[in-house]
Amino acid sequence: CRMRKSYDLFAIWNILKVVRKENIDIINTHSGRDTLLAGIAGRLSSRRPVVVRTRHLALPITSKFTYNVLAHRIVTVSEYVRNYLVSAGVPAQKITAVHTCVNLERFDPGKTGSGLRKELGIDPGAPVVGTVSILRRKKGHHILLDAIPDILEKIPDAVFVFAGNGPQKENIENKIKELGLEEKVFLLGLRNDIPYILNSIDLFVLPTLQEALGTSFVEAMAMGKPVIGADVGGVGELIKDGVNGYLVRPEDSDSLADAVIRTLLDKDKAETMGRQGMEMVRKDFTSERMCRGMYDLYSSLLKEKAG
Repeated sequence: CRMRKSYDLFAIWNILKVVRKENIDIINTHSGRDTLLAGIAGRLSSRRPVVVRTRHLALPITSKFTYNVLAHRIVTVSEYVRNYLVSAGVPAQKITAVHTCVNLERFDPGKTGSGLRKELGIDPGAPVVGTVSILRRKKGHHILLDAIPDILEKIPDAVFVFAGNGPQKENIENKIKELGLEEKVFLLGLRNDIPYILNSIDLFVLPTLQEALGTSFVEAMAMGKPVIGADVGGVGELIKDGVNGYLVRPEDSDSLADAVIRTLLDKDKAETMGRQGMEMVRKDFTSERMCRGMYDLYSSLLKEKAG
């Protein structure tokens, strides 16, 4: 139902009707607003549905009430977010971490083209470093831009592609001009063909400043690419340093440049890391794995509810 505001009584009434009509046993919410509404509706309903709150972000929580009182269980997308919630006062026994998955049918290098070099007029032999993300400051595009001059000193034919749009676009464009990188950095804008872009690059880099998990890393690994990210949030749950990529110091363009140079200069190691990342994703980040985690949680909650 449509929610007009966080305390919308009409929405609460509609949720109650749906719970009663459909015999709902579990309500899974994904924000503070819907948790408040569904939590109140659940308490008012004679069916007493279990409220599960999924926490997708690594940001500070604004209301312990929705976690400690209204939600019966909390699901987090990473162990990092789980640990944060515990430190914020949410009981550990209420929290279960279930990693985000990737659609392996879509992110399959064997089913995807790789013609981005030709599309952009990039030399077929030039190493291509790519990043896919909304253009927000917390994603660290400015840090990558600061690293590029040092990278080009060692690998002058390297090219960089940024896929995504967002509020930092103008600032990024200006920084590219200031650094004289107009011929080296391609801003692709918002794209719907992310598997194609990932299949066309040699290395995925995202020096994010804050991340609950980092789905874009999972997607890049699914496409067999080595990955480099800052050691923040849940990124370390994805990147095993020196195994499927490299973790670098946060907000450190020198550390980032060194990791990129190291990866691009050792093609055999890069290929091995890409293969290791793909194997990790196909083992631990499939939709089947995520669904099994949620199914097991729901099943245990229903057993508890039944007494």
